[in-house]
Amino acid sequence: MRSTCFAIAFAMTLAAVPALALAPAGQRVNIRGTVEKLDGHTLMVKDRDGKTDTVTLAKKIAIRGVVKKTLADIHQGDFVASTSVKGADGKLHAIEIHIFPPTLKGVVPELQTPWDLVPGSIMTNAIVTGIAAAPKGNTLKVTFKGHETEVIVPPNIPIVSYVPGGDSLLKPGAAVFIIALKKPDGSLTTASVTAEKNGVKPPM
Repeated sequence: MRSTCFAIAFAMTLAAVPALALAPAGQRVNIRGTVEKLDGHTLMVKDRDGKTDTVTLAKKIAIRGVVKKTLADIHQGDFVASTSVKGADGKLHAIEIHIFPPTLKGVVPELQTPWDLVPGSIMTNAIVTGIAAAPKGNTLKVTFKGHETEVIVPPNIPIVSYVPGGDSLLKPGAAVFIIALKKPDGSLTTASVTAEKNGVKPPM
């Protein structure tokens, strides 16, 4: 079984997200796709554009699965990340939410930044301060670095949390999400992989 130093590697990877884009040794690349093949420390992924990416996995790779959750599983004080888009009403409307493990509160940075799930999307890592009913769903009230904001949560959007996983999740056809570092020579490396588990796919 491959080492899965879940919380530590996960935190290090996500904490590095803003910095990777500026690192002189390479740039951050988000890879979304399905597994074609796992060969030792080499993972081949067919991305959503149909291209095959070859990613070298770190020796101490964090492999995590996702499990389905609902809005009822989110409570005041939880640390969550939401991908949202701005609606015609000027408000943020979530298209997916993932709930971080409690061990990552204070480790993964609180932030709001452009994201590449869909055009114009925004990622918000924040602490939940409340949930209220809204005309078309619910309003998730959150705070990050002292800033308060609200995200409309429509019914039936994907909401997930994470569980530790292993090599068995990286089977052909499994959906994966990877934050990789692309080096100047074009090679890709990563310290973590988020993978489909029991039919629940990474929505981010």
